[in-house]
Amino acid sequence: MKICVCGKGGCGKSTIVSLLTHGFRKKGKDVIVLDSDESNTSLFWMLGLDHPPVALMEMVGGKKAVQKKMIARFSSGDKEAEMSIWQMDDITSKSIPTEFIVDKDGLKLVSTGKINQSLEGCACPMGTITREFLKKLKLSDNEIAVVDMEAGIEHFGRGIEKNIDCVVCVIEPSFESISLGKKVMELTQSSGASFKGAILNKLNSNEQKKFVLEKTQSMGIPVIGTIMFQSEIQNACLEQKALHDAYPEIENIISEILLNE
Repeated sequence: MKICVCGKGGCGKSTIVSLLTHGFRKKGKDVIVLDSDESNTSLFWMLGLDHPPVALMEMVGGKKAVQKKMIARFSSGDKEAEMSIWQMDDITSKSIPTEFIVDKDGLKLVSTGKINQSLEGCACPMGTITREFLKKLKLSDNEIAVVDMEAGIEHFGRGIEKNIDCVVCVIEPSFESISLGKKVMELTQSSGASFKGAILNKLNSNEQKKFVLEKTQSMGIPVIGTIMFQSEIQNACLEQKALHDAYPEIENIISEILLNE
């Protein structure tokens, strides 16, 4: 199963990805995490890893090489959501060279690439790498892929969700985040993937939880779980500590994700 975690910037996608990953590991699943957020650099330590992997972008020649290939594909009439950059047909976690994947006790991390300097151009090559990697990634029976998406919805325009099984949207207590959640649901459905539902995150009171639940319900957004604001999580992120604990709420959310799969 390939699970895409989407949402507004700052809603807590990476936190949820980390908690889901450790929750799946607790259930005995091997998890390969794809970091496709070109700006956030914290995911590796949130997962309890010592260092990030070399970017998959470098595995196919680097950003400039990918840009040249994309220009050539555009010139030949290919659309971005259809073009091919990778030479290999199938990718497995075992076939990825060791420098491009960090593996620790059944938890594996790969990264599309990051924006490292000003004026280096748009993030389109990262999106192309993410889309094709997910398309060609073959999982074993006990393996689950969890994708930490870039903020917003631009990735839908690149056809990334066509290559995953289900989408989960993280919603924080703001109208902007709830509205984006509805758009994510609609775009997921039009892409052919399954929208599993929203995870409400960083709620600071039961009253606020009730209000956000009413808002999401009025917009037709199914909710598969809620995570109240927890100082332990905030302090861990502040102190650069791994989010090892699988909270009961996450275990229930995982059961919802795996339902009917």
